[in-house]
Amino acid sequence: MQPESGIKTWQWVVTAIVIVVLVVAGVMAWGGKSSQAPTTSDTTAAGDSGATAGAVNSIIMADQYPGNVVYVSSVQLSQPGWVVIHEDNKGQPGAIIGETYSGTGINPVKVILTSPMIDGQAYYAMLHSDNGDKKFDVSVDLPLKDQNGNIIMKMFHASASAGASVKG
Repeated sequence: MQPESGIKTWQWVVTAIVIVVLVVAGVMAWGGKSSQAPTTSDTTAAGDSGATAGAVNSIIMADQYPGNVVYVSSVQLSQPGWVVIHEDNKGQPGAIIGETYSGTGINPVKVILTSPMIDGQAYYAMLHSDNGDKKFDVSVDLPLKDQNGNIIMKMFHASASAGASVKG
């Protein structure tokens, strides 16, 4: 007869399987992901804008209620810069009607406009650099570009159906 050891063989096997599963899950959760966010036309990596290579600049927002305020859900900047609102000029960004400074990181942004948005009209929220003085000057605080040379911007519309949460 064999003496009892306290822990049976099946308990050792189950313990070993649980440990292997936990190690594999940990490697999949922390070791297999890239640290760079996915890129789209509205969320793009900074290119020749002076930002560091691989840094991500992006803008996320919805259509806005007509009025004098634009609420941007999320602005991500690798260096401090500007969120600039442009009127539409035949399908392209036109006159600037508002701008707000934003620091690095991911932030919600509120832009006060110099003229109100009109229901049904298109507008553009564009990211611009800052030359370090925290004063917007369109001639030196240039639009930020993605890795393909495209300006980072988001077209949106003023719409009375946008909802009370985005009323300006």
